[in-house]
Formats: sequence, C-alpha cells, structure tokens
Amino acid sequence: MNAIDVIAKKRDRGELTRPEIDLFIHGYAQGEIPDYQAAAWAMAVYLNGMTRQETIDLTMSMATSGEMLDLHDVAPIVVDKHSTGGVGDKTTIAVAPWVAACGLPVGKMSGRGLGFSGGTLDKLEAIPGYETRLDIDRFKTQLAHVGVVVAGQTQQLAPADGKLYALRDVTATVPSLPLIASSVMSKKIAAGADAIVLDVKVGRGAFMKTLKEAEALAQIMVDIGQGVGRRVSAVISDMNQPLGLAVGNALETIEALETLRGNGPEDFFQHCIAVAEQMLLLGGRAPNRQAASVMLHEAMDDGRALSKALEWIAAQGGDVTKLSSKPYGLRSAPVVCALKAPRSGIIASIDAMQVGMVAVDLGAGRHRKGDPIDHAVGIVLHAKVGDRVQAGDLLLEIHAKTEARCARARERLLAAYSWAEQPVEQPPLVYKVIG
Repeated sequence: MNAIDVIAKKRDRGELTRPEIDLFIHGYAQGEIPDYQAAAWAMAVYLNGMTRQETIDLTMSMATSGEMLDLHDVAPIVVDKHSTGGVGDKTTIAVAPWVAACGLPVGKMSGRGLGFSGGTLDKLEAIPGYETRLDIDRFKTQLAHVGVVVAGQTQQLAPADGKLYALRDVTATVPSLPLIASSVMSKKIAAGADAIVLDVKVGRGAFMKTLKEAEALAQIMVDIGQGVGRRVSAVISDMNQPLGLAVGNALETIEALETLRGNGPEDFFQHCIAVAEQMLLLGGRAPNRQAASVMLHEAMDDGRALSKALEWIAAQGGDVTKLSSKPYGLRSAPVVCALKAPRSGIIASIDAMQVGMVAVDLGAGRHRKGDPIDHAVGIVLHAKVGDRVQAGDLLLEIHAKTEARCARARERLLAAYSWAEQPVEQPPLVYKVIG
C-alpha cells in the first residue's frame, strides 16, 4: 500500500483502514507525500465522504502525528473552545480572557482564515508585536502565570493538520464534514484541554448550511472528544448574517475589546455569553447557566475581563498601548466609503457568505496558500436583519486599499441585502446545545 493506492481507494468510495490513514497522514506530515497528492486525497474525501470510524481514525492519526500535550502540571482543568468558522466571528478574542477572568484557565491553539471565514490568528496579528508562534514550554508557562494563551499550532502538535488545514483553504475542500471534524478535534485532543466547547455555525455564512448538517458535525465532534475522555459540548449558532458589526481583522479585534468594555453589539455580546457559559459549566466553575451568567457579568462590570485581555495580549508581545483607548492604534485603511440604503424598508436578510467573500477580495483573507493579509481592510455594518431603514441611510462602511476596490465592493455588497415591507423575525443566535 502506498499513497497512490490510498488516494485511489477513497476515489473509488472504499473505506480506509487506520493503518492506511496513518500511512498517508503521517507521510504527509513528514514531507514524504507532496501537496498535490494530499490535494487529490482531500478532494476524494470531500466528494465521497468518510464513515464515522474513518473520521475518528483520521482525527487520532492527525493528533498523533506529533506530540500530545498534557496540561495537568499547569492546572487541574483547562478549557478550550473552537468555532467551525463564520463571518465576523471574533468570539475567541472576547471569550478567552473573559472566562480566564472568572478563574478558569483557557489554553487555545487557533487557526487562520479558511475560505470566506476569518481566522483568529489573522485578527490577533493586527495587534503590533503579537506573537502567534509559541513553543510548548512558553505555551504552558503563560497558561500557568496569565491563565490564558491563544497561539498557532506548533510544529510539534498535530503537524499533519497544520499542513492539511492550509491546503484545504486553497483547494475548495473546506466544507467537508469529516475534514472539519478531524481538523478541529485533532488539535483539541493534541493540545491537552480537559473541556472543549465547540461553536458550530450554521447558515449561509457557514460551512454547514442546514441545521441537520450542523447537528451531524456537532455530534460526531462531541462523540470523538468524549470517546477519549474529554468533556465536550457544542453550541449550534446562527451564521446567516455576519456576527456583530465588524468584518475584517483589525476591525474585529477592536470590536471584541469594545465588547469587554461593555460597548459591543448586542448580538455578539449575547453569543459570547452563551459560549462562555458552556465553558464555565464544563470547567466546573459554575453549577448552572444562571450562576455562570452572573459570574461573567460581574467580571465585565468590574473590569477584570478587559484587564485579563490586555494582560494576555501583552504576555504574547502585543503592544497594548495601541489598545488602551480610542482611537485605537491599529492599522487603518486609506479609503473608507459608505454604502447607503437604495430604498426604505426593513432588512430581511444579509448574505453573510457574500459579505465574507467581499472581505476576502478586499484583502482580509487569502485566495492562495501563503497570501499576505491586509489587516486594515474590511466592512462595518450599521444595520442588521430586522432593522427599518430609510432611503439614504447608512447600511455599512467599506474599509479598502483603493477607491476602485471600494467601488467594486459596494456593488457586490448591495446585492447581499434583501428587503421586506413588514417586520421580519430575527434569526435565533443559538439553535441548540449538544453534549
């Protein structure tokens, strides 16, 4: 059995064994299998799927492609969270320090943008000096002393996933249930967290388009985690319109910190509360959701959440003087233009995927593996689904590198809106919790 045999077997809808998966995944991690073969295999998986056992085997193969971290010498319980990706999803930047301020250590290995969805590392790198590459010793030391760390995958932890993650982004193989589930859970298992909260997005701006798909993904990830002794729950949340108001790396980072100051958009605030409550419950810091909610509100009101965020960012080299007060010292786009409402009425929908794709084209995401990110560009919404606007009212602002890009973005973003004359029901922020 060699790499070509494994690709052909999956191409022909065969079920791969654990040794076959190990041969391919470990070979790719070690550089013995080139990108073009890995791309062919990923497309075969995307087209033909995997059985539940194959997905579990793929997860453990990627987790064991490097070191397996044990954090029990740092804290008795460490919690982690992961989002399956969405537009305007800057939840980690707010939730990680917020939960840590409540006394529960948060150790997180984050990723970069995939397709039209932004990546936490790209957002944090909008902060001058912020270091995403930490070795394991520094990861554990910061977790012990600060209580929160958010870094990229080290070469030691799940290296196969690190390579495959970047390859999927540029080979149209991102929205595959087994590839998503194994990518998420291999990182979480290798990174050593005892409790894991999964934020599974569903809707137009998510990789899972239907509630049925989202539930299936959530359930298999919960099953994988619980099967190896981790406490896992999944929050299934809406992504039919962007989360919050900001889309773009520096813009989202600012919005997350403003949320910890008590000034964030209401939908984003409530979403963060829902995720953070689950983290406190799984981590044993709160006996029920009501108690968790009280803890979180107190940590925000007395300033501990924001203080912990600045302490964490400083510990990873970030220049917190740029974040202390408005106007923030992060990079800003040279051109800001407005999109105004072409008519009066109620906003019936905002196509989150279209907004995300426009943000990528502005430079906030990548078209090719290794493309540079423009941290300054993006979109700031001024109205959401259910809002009534008058003709000429400001719908959003576009932050762009040139006037030409701004003009192209304006035309495409206008097509992302649909309108109604009568009041429309806003989509729920959370559909259900599994696990």
